Amino acid sequence: MVAMPAVEHPLPADDLLRAFLELDTPPGFKAELIEGEIVVTPPPDGSHETAFALLNRQFMRRSAVELDLAGTKGLVTPGGRFVPDGTLSPVGHFEDSAPWADASGVLLVFEITSTNPARDREAKRRGYAAAGVPCYLLIDRSRADVVLFTDPEDGDYTAHVQVSFGKPLDLPAPFSFALDTGPLR
Repeated sequence: MVAMPAVEHPLPADDLLRAFLELDTPPGFKAELIEGEIVVTPPPDGSHETAFALLNRQFMRRSAVELDLAGTKGLVTPGGRFVPDGTLSPVGHFEDSAPWADASGVLLVFEITSTNPARDREAKRRGYAAAGVPCYLLIDRSRADVVLFTDPEDGDYTAHVQVSFGKPLDLPAPFSFALDTGPLR
């Protein structure tokens, strides 16, 4: 028997999107379309959910303005269809939106790294920037740091601030508080 190499035959973009939108994932799993690849992620582990809860509390209690925080809102970006771990927007921003919403008007998204940190560091960063999301907060558990990307321009962020876990991270308006990164470990 002769082993034959696998040959990839990418689907046309319309067929890929249709296949993606028809997926039926198991409970707790999330499906995303990231740079032409369908990615299905298992439910997050306990430390991921603890980090989400800590961020949620800080944004809700300490932000200078009242915000909505969504944990499962699908966003359409030029890089695909992403489901950020957290999406901060003005109150009521997604009230009348479809399951997949345009990212315009979103103030900040955050990702907490898990199964494939490279996607959060690269593809998702570029996708959120290309969509014009002003702030992208990356909680990088494998590197033990937090990075705030700002000033999207030409498909990427032009500025960033990086701190190690345990150091405060100043967030710009409308949040206007120092994020406590110590408990995010």
